[in-house]
Amino acid sequence: MNSVKTIVSADAVRTTFSRAMSDMYRAEVPQYGTLMELVREVNSETRRADSVLDGRLVANDEIERLDLERHGAIRVGTPAELATMRRLFAVMGMVPVAYYDLSVAGVPVHSTAFRPVGTEALRRNPFRVFTSLLRLDLIADAALREEAAGILARRSIFTPRCLDLIAVAERDGGLDDREADTFVREALETFRWHGDATVTAEVYARLRKAHPLVADIVCFKGPHINHLTPRTLDIDAVQVGMPVKGITPKAVIEGPPRRRVPILLRQTSFRALQEPVAFPSSAGTSEDGTHTARFGEIEQRGVALTPRGRALYDRLLAEARDRVQVSSDGSNAEAYMAALVEAFRAFPDDEDALRTERLAYFRFSPTGRAGAPPDADIDALVLSGAVKAEPITYEDFLPVSAAGIFSSNLGDEGQENHAERAARAAFERDLGASVFDEDALYAAAERDSIEATRAALLHHVVA
Repeated sequence: MNSVKTIVSADAVRTTFSRAMSDMYRAEVPQYGTLMELVREVNSETRRADSVLDGRLVANDEIERLDLERHGAIRVGTPAELATMRRLFAVMGMVPVAYYDLSVAGVPVHSTAFRPVGTEALRRNPFRVFTSLLRLDLIADAALREEAAGILARRSIFTPRCLDLIAVAERDGGLDDREADTFVREALETFRWHGDATVTAEVYARLRKAHPLVADIVCFKGPHINHLTPRTLDIDAVQVGMPVKGITPKAVIEGPPRRRVPILLRQTSFRALQEPVAFPSSAGTSEDGTHTARFGEIEQRGVALTPRGRALYDRLLAEARDRVQVSSDGSNAEAYMAALVEAFRAFPDDEDALRTERLAYFRFSPTGRAGAPPDADIDALVLSGAVKAEPITYEDFLPVSAAGIFSSNLGDEGQENHAERAARAAFERDLGASVFDEDALYAAAERDSIEATRAALLHHVVA
């Protein structure tokens, strides 16, 4: 008699993988471990200083999420690699959300973020991986494009056992305990740093001249994780605390300015490390060199904005950037931050205004107190005390901020700008699937919470 296979939840596999990834990256990039310690200290102090915030985190069972929360970033070279990456992340309950065009900042990639989308899955572990695909079409030199494509065609970034287990998960609807443990171990090999380049130093130099990211993607055995990012409750405190820990932060925090009610996403990082690399030579020996790509990043997440809120955000950010462009050496960082603060005075900074002006998304739930009737306007229900509204956390990314982080870690070589050349249809073709619309996900979460709240209130009235 055949035994029934016991499937491990995708959430559990994702948590095991994200912890293993963190352990691996801490061993490879010791400063990441220092960063994690700083973030824990800042989060603990922020919770002590803000009882309202702490109460909300505890009430919503988000303390464990905060400790687990991080995102990573990788860059793949071919459509086949991207499509298989989609299948790999699906084993962990992660799907592609949103399309990001980074060509506008001179970065020759376009991207999506693999992440969980359900409310409960996000609460358990919101691990995300920002995944970029190289756009060879943005390399001007045709011969170099062809050479890079040939190099990428000769590599295999997934272990045979990992590919087997992806197929098993697709066939059986998941993995059992033993298979899941093996899958995590094998999948981790794809993201591991390899100090041996696959090309000579001369080829590396030519690819790097085209763009530093081209060399990073093409010249190695796989898409090494280039940063891993913990979530903080106060990114300004982390920015100030990094130098104290011996870490040099980038000049400015990407995203909106500091606010009472955080919106969208703020990010900062420390400069990429210069790491030793062995380049093969035609004589069969190796040549010592260096490569600069991997860095540490921190993020602070705020409330997700509606299309109306996002339009206002984009306009104000553009105003600030039109006034002051941050120089590559960060020498005018203070002037930029001042311009940012001034521009964002036009963006309401309290939860009631964000909600009633429909600038941000909220999750609603009954308080158990008497108030307006169940069929009343949702704002009236909140005002009456019958319903509470809490911000829905922004789970995604900002292309301008991502490009800013990338560029700050590429030095002057990465500063060239290009006209925007979005290619979403081509990206989705290479991915083998459509990306989820992030705004539709937030709107659905808000709508579902309103419907559930009204149903609960009506049940209470009837009872």
